[in-house]
Amino acid sequence: MGQTAHVSAVVWSAAVSLAAWLWLLLFQGWFWRTDVRLPASREPDGWPDVCVVVPARDEAAVLPASLPSLLAQDYPGRAEVFLVDDGSTDGTGDLARELARRQGGLPLTVVPPGEPPGGWTGKLWAVRHGMELARARDPEYLLLTDADIAHAPDSLRRLVAAAGTGGFDLVSQMARLRVESLWERLVVPAFVYFFAQLYPFRRISRPGSRTAAAAGGCVLLRADAAARARIPDAVRHAVIDDVAVARAVKRSGGRVWLGLADGVDSVRPYPRLGDLWRMVSRSAYAQLRHSPLLLAGTVAGLALVYLVPPAAVAVGAAAGSPPCALLGAAAWLVMAGTYVPMLRYYRQPLWLAPLLPVTAFLYLLMTVDSAVQHRRGRGAAWKGRTYARPEAAAEEA
Repeated sequence: MGQTAHVSAVVWSAAVSLAAWLWLLLFQGWFWRTDVRLPASREPDGWPDVCVVVPARDEAAVLPASLPSLLAQDYPGRAEVFLVDDGSTDGTGDLARELARRQGGLPLTVVPPGEPPGGWTGKLWAVRHGMELARARDPEYLLLTDADIAHAPDSLRRLVAAAGTGGFDLVSQMARLRVESLWERLVVPAFVYFFAQLYPFRRISRPGSRTAAAAGGCVLLRADAAARARIPDAVRHAVIDDVAVARAVKRSGGRVWLGLADGVDSVRPYPRLGDLWRMVSRSAYAQLRHSPLLLAGTVAGLALVYLVPPAAVAVGAAAGSPPCALLGAAAWLVMAGTYVPMLRYYRQPLWLAPLLPVTAFLYLLMTVDSAVQHRRGRGAAWKGRTYARPEAAAEEA
């Protein structure tokens, strides 16, 4: 009797999981599709001025693969690059100047921002300093891009054309992350897949939609929209700054677009699981607004949606219960099917699709670890700089 009740519970769980996957497949903004790319655009009669802001902290290892591509932009209008060297100890600023001297191309200014005051997280203080310098040039657009991002020669040109044609105040591309090591193959495509599940790209640009998000590695922002939304001052506490910026722009009446990139690539390596673990756990609990209740719901949801299907297949096979095995297999099949387009986008073998439950379990552990680190008072961290928990920062203020 006990075993029958156990199998029955797994059958019901598998049925709920299958229902959840059918809902995600059909009603979550077609999140699993990878065809949201820069929209069709026409080149303007006159190209607007653009200032590029690059926050950099200890980036000497990646700059040779990224900065030359930015300086070599084939942009018909006036463009200038401001690299803000945020307290680097590895010679980032000197290397940037040397690369610019050898490369030529767009003008480059390298400046330090000074120590950030209390209440500023991550790279936002460096971004603020770069934006202040850029505003002295009175540009129409600001391109906020990370130091590890390599751009195709026409990247800036296409971004500006898309923003102007579509009337967007913010245009962002999710850079294609590096996928070379075994752990990168297992974890990285799922990172973008999960992000799209939370913030379906199609909904972001839809008029009237409340969904807003951006990818911090590549954000083209109208200067007047940034001023209207008080960026970055309005989001200075944000750990997930790219999403916060997009929300601020949308709340102030701006239009936002986000899609997958062609020709915008991250060159930062994550060869070991520990590297990827730190990348995810740095902000996972912040995504849940540091709420134990949301953490519990997320853990339960991940288990139900991603872990129950393979468990149901195993239990059904062991207990001789075809309904249990079939329901689990059906949910697992839908899950794997929705992951296939992302694997194709990253040019990865499709046999990784059935392993998505393994990856989801890793993300579950990373999220729990993020909460544990937060409760221990370690707060958020960026490039070796640790920040107080939000409540602690509020108390100090």
